[in-house]
Amino acid sequence: MRKTRFCELFGVELPIVGAGMGGVATAKLAAAISEAGGFGTIGLAGFAAEVIRSEIGAARKLTKKPIGVNILVPFIQPGLVEAAVAARPDAITFFWGAPLDSITVARRAGIKTIWQCGSADEAKVASEAGVDAVIAQGVEAGGHVRGTTTTMVLIPQVRDAIGDLPMIAAGGIADGRGLAAALALGADGAVFGTRFIASLECVAHPRYKQRILESKAEDTFYTTLFDIGWPDAPHRVLRTELVRRWEEAGRPESGKRPGEGEVLGKFRREGVEFPMVNYSVSPPLAEMEGDLGGFAWYAGQSCALTNEILPAGEIVKRIAAEASGVIADRLVKLI
Repeated sequence: MRKTRFCELFGVELPIVGAGMGGVATAKLAAAISEAGGFGTIGLAGFAAEVIRSEIGAARKLTKKPIGVNILVPFIQPGLVEAAVAARPDAITFFWGAPLDSITVARRAGIKTIWQCGSADEAKVASEAGVDAVIAQGVEAGGHVRGTTTTMVLIPQVRDAIGDLPMIAAGGIADGRGLAAALALGADGAVFGTRFIASLECVAHPRYKQRILESKAEDTFYTTLFDIGWPDAPHRVLRTELVRRWEEAGRPESGKRPGEGEVLGKFRREGVEFPMVNYSVSPPLAEMEGDLGGFAWYAGQSCALTNEILPAGEIVKRIAAEASGVIADRLVKLI
């Protein structure tokens, strides 16, 4: 398929971006997406500076192609952005707030910046801040969701607000049809999150991946329920037994929920031990054992379009091929 402004600016072959999903978008997944011609993103949520350096370094050993990282603005600690910049990713995506100082740090170092937005107003602020591109995220998206507007309505609004600035669409997109639709709406590419959870390289727990394959859009749930570690941040997850128990209890507020404070176990990453508790913001990861039902099983409504687990590179190729076919077919029929 033809390159877009995003491809040209970021030096990639295909306008296919891997979401910077905290916990599951690690170096292996991001590198596989980039190596196939897309733009892989490492989720840096909860990582210390030394882990950031090692994770980006691990990705560089797997691919020499452009790669990005995702940083959550509420969790920026002193030295974190500087550590990411020092590791020389090709771009940093900032999400959930106005990262004006961090954008300045990145730009001074020659690192491209992307601001993930949930509204046209936020996208306009991002444009005025001098970012290289914006991500416009619709409410269909899995994980933490900034806005409340559907992708199909949001993308044209953002395009009108930011002019010619490169824009990537996110939310509810899982295949080439979705990519073609995003391009038609005015985007220069699309972000894929839920689809890449169901990939071989993703470190999500096998049961989590399988549940995504089995789920419909109606099985997702937009909520603030999973808040241990990040309160008052809306997100979209799959319904679990813990969600059912909470609903049957009358949807009580935080502090009064069924099983709250219950420790499910522990897991280790990079030598650090983390407790596993109900209502945690952590997704179920492959290295976790025991009861995983108390975690956030993040998924977008595009789970309905996700039907098999494949290598990430194969997913990229299939999306690109399908998008090219859809675009060619529809143009012939419309002219």
